[in-house]
Amino acid sequence: MPTLAAMTMTPPVKAILGPTNTGKTFFAIERMLAHPTGMIGLPLRLLAREVYQRVVERVGAQAVALVTGEERIVPAKPRYWVCTVEAMPMDMRVDCVAVDEIQVAIDFDRGHVFTDRILNARGTHETLLLGSATMGPVIRKLLPHAEMIERPRLSQLTYAGSKKISRQPPRSAIVAFSARQVYAIAELIRRERGGAAVVMGALSPRTRNAQVELYQNGDVDFLVATDAVGMGLNLDIHHVAFADDSKFDGRVSRDLTPAELGQIAGRAGRHTRNGTFGVTGGVPELDEELVVQLETHDFQPVEVLQWRNNRLDFSSINALRRSLEAVPEHRSLTRVPTATDQLALEFVARNEAGQLARGLDGARLLWECCQIPDYQGISPAMHGEIVTRIYTDLVKRRHVNEDWIAEQVRFCDNASGDIDTLSNRIKQIRTWTFVANRKNWLADPSHWREKTRDIEDRLSDALHERLTQRFVDRRTSVLLRHLKDRRMASPEINERGEVRLEGHLIGTLEGFRFSMARSEGEGDARNLRGAADQVVAPEIHNRADRLAGAPNEEFVLATDGRLRWRGEIVAELIEGDNLYRPRILVLADETLTGTDLERVQDRLSLWLRHHINTVLEPVMALEAPADLEGSARGIAFQLFEHLGILPRGQVANEVKDLDQDVRGKMRKLGIKFGAYHIYLPLSLKPAPRELALILFAIKNGGLRQAGVTDIPHIVLSGRTSFTVDPEVDTRLYEIAGFKVAGKRAVRIDILERLADIIRPLIAIDTSRPYQGELPAGAAEGNGFRVTVEMTSLLGCSGEDFASILTSLGYRLRRTPKAPAPAPVPAAEASAEAPALEEMLAENPASIDPAAAEATAEAPVVADSNVPETTIVEAAPPVAAEAPAEPAEPEFDEVWFPGGRRPEGKRNEGRRHDGRRRPEGEAAEARPPRQNQRPQGKRRPDANGAEGAEGRKGRPEGRRPDKRADKPRFDRPREERRDKPFDPDSPFAKLAALRNPRPE
Repeated sequence: MPTLAAMTMTPPVKAILGPTNTGKTFFAIERMLAHPTGMIGLPLRLLAREVYQRVVERVGAQAVALVTGEERIVPAKPRYWVCTVEAMPMDMRVDCVAVDEIQVAIDFDRGHVFTDRILNARGTHETLLLGSATMGPVIRKLLPHAEMIERPRLSQLTYAGSKKISRQPPRSAIVAFSARQVYAIAELIRRERGGAAVVMGALSPRTRNAQVELYQNGDVDFLVATDAVGMGLNLDIHHVAFADDSKFDGRVSRDLTPAELGQIAGRAGRHTRNGTFGVTGGVPELDEELVVQLETHDFQPVEVLQWRNNRLDFSSINALRRSLEAVPEHRSLTRVPTATDQLALEFVARNEAGQLARGLDGARLLWECCQIPDYQGISPAMHGEIVTRIYTDLVKRRHVNEDWIAEQVRFCDNASGDIDTLSNRIKQIRTWTFVANRKNWLADPSHWREKTRDIEDRLSDALHERLTQRFVDRRTSVLLRHLKDRRMASPEINERGEVRLEGHLIGTLEGFRFSMARSEGEGDARNLRGAADQVVAPEIHNRADRLAGAPNEEFVLATDGRLRWRGEIVAELIEGDNLYRPRILVLADETLTGTDLERVQDRLSLWLRHHINTVLEPVMALEAPADLEGSARGIAFQLFEHLGILPRGQVANEVKDLDQDVRGKMRKLGIKFGAYHIYLPLSLKPAPRELALILFAIKNGGLRQAGVTDIPHIVLSGRTSFTVDPEVDTRLYEIAGFKVAGKRAVRIDILERLADIIRPLIAIDTSRPYQGELPAGAAEGNGFRVTVEMTSLLGCSGEDFASILTSLGYRLRRTPKAPAPAPVPAAEASAEAPALEEMLAENPASIDPAAAEATAEAPVVADSNVPETTIVEAAPPVAAEAPAEPAEPEFDEVWFPGGRRPEGKRNEGRRHDGRRRPEGEAAEARPPRQNQRPQGKRRPDANGAEGAEGRKGRPEGRRPDKRADKPRFDRPREERRDKPFDPDSPFAKLAALRNPRPE
């Protein structure tokens, strides 16, 4: 059973669950890059390559490794590892580990690998499991301590019914489940609609990438694919049509489950753009219940995962086979059916090669050989022959026979043939690419890796060319895309805004602005402009129509104050008469005039008002709240004027006058009364703060000033504090929800949480009796010490944290810590220790206050003035042999509120009791307050006088200090004050016995 300390040290496991288009993979990449090291496992080699490129763009190629079954790119010192799930190096320790598409754990062929990663792949600081929401219940059973995070879909998915294949809308993906069906549908679309790209799992990653690019860049508007499109491919798909609803899964033909249909249909729509799905061909209409499931992403939860024992016994082949047959102990796991690698093991065990597997190394090497994937989909016996030959060579020759593998590779090195021939050759070469990437299997692995990779690339390019030739008619595709309006046939405008005349670029149209491309001759440029005007003007008119009727989701306000419609800049915000009502400047050419310009202006203004009222709804409600009157209404209006955040000091007096009923009404409006701010917690979210920052900057310095575009990224990152930029206006930090405190900007709600931590600590005086265990950070004199909870909350420590406390009005007292007492020899201590122990046992809490106070007042010194009767004189002369160097002094740091004297107790800040000031505190005495009330009987001074009579001859509020003429740090050490002694401590009596005061 793990101890409590071990459980607290376990790195957190987070299950990020949700349907497609929720940004789970993007979130995992960002979290991995937030750590010094990390690893992400992906379900497809194609997706692994895509993520690898994205990470390389962020951190550089030297910091990223790519490991798949057929590819291995490992620089000298990689920090991040991008792998397929099967290729993840499980013996490597990294800070963050992420596993994508964990719902594959139910698959009969690969599921046990994903289950193993779910149960065992862990980062030292963070572990992320990404997948479908259907995995929630089984994850809770297997990992009860995992944090479940559900992410909603960013766009809506709706059912569009049934349409013919030739009537499918542009940017559609038509899904079938056999190569014959895919080819037939692609051929039909080529004849009817100009062409289609083809994506199948049997294609190589390079071929699939090329086909995807053909679709993404707009050469074709249709994609014909198998269910390979449902995982890992981020495509610009608007509509998904099912040409079949059943598939052969390698064992039987069966209907697709609702979850499988949802995974594929979910590829329609990207980011915030909605998508649709439907059926085509001979597939009947989907029943209503299934449609509801697909639209709401509500599927039957996964109850059982495929599992296989990963603690294998390599002592012999039989022991290995028995360990593979182990049964899981958990009810949510089931043993996987016999996989390809087990079939290969059984085949080798029955032939002569099985006799070669002796000992741990022999069985382990045999199992590694059995891991070679059956890319060709051949019979188990034929695949077993390949495994047998490779294993025999490794045992007898230590390397695979080079002549044999050269013959296999040479057979594949032929880029001629039709689509099926090239596809089969790619499957074969992938086997030898996998073998070439195994460590120490070949005598010259680098040569064979390059050769097999080159052959696979050339075969993939040839296959892509064959597919394009067969299924894409480029000329027809272009004509069909632009002949909707015959006048736009030439010149033409593509989806990227490029305006071309007979294939020559004449300019670019962005939003409502047209920019001419550079031209060598002025006359030629005029002709091009005249030709462009014929198509640009109607296009701008059409865009104005579309914008006027566009839904709110198509508009975005960026941090630079520019309005984007469908990703294109169409306007920008400028200063208006009201903070909440900036003006809109439409960015357009002279072509946009009259009614079109007014419609665009009105639509953008309407959207902006709706956007401000929606995002800042809690703030807008404070402009004229009906339930508030008087000072409360004034405070609410000031909150409205300050965009939801108001320093409490500005309205301190008004807040004091509020009774509890009024405060309750204000709290119902979302107002929170903090120690430093009065604010609306709902308005502290990234979206309201970003909009507030834009509105404030428009009225105060403009949107081009430093910090306006940078601060929203910091807010979105979730950081609780960060170092301020001296060039940024501090008011921008306040508007963004941060208070500038010292060297750092601290989030307002985090600052209030810090105040909640400190408040109970300064209410405790540790020098007085306290019932129960003192909380961490409590200190004497109603002060507090900085704790890990405080620094973790603010994300900083040391001088940065000190600067925050100082800016908040707290004062620091630093006193040297007393050195650890020297060990007392038993023989010398025996004369006094029993008496002290007996006294403490008889009267543990009744120390004489006078004696304790005298002991506390006496400075602790370690020089020749120590009495001869003390234990120090009797210590053995061990230290004289090698005098120790003076240790670096350690200080005890205690913080106190600014209005309280650190050396006094609660309500004793005005008292001058004659004690010396602790080291580290300012030397100047605080001037006496007016009309100061008497504090009662005062302590006798050096002459025994008490009260006011004892202060005759010196100014009020001060006491004589014979050392006042010396600088503070020039005084001898024995004159300095140590940390005050607790008179109620048993150690006070011990100190009195060891250092008796002279009579």
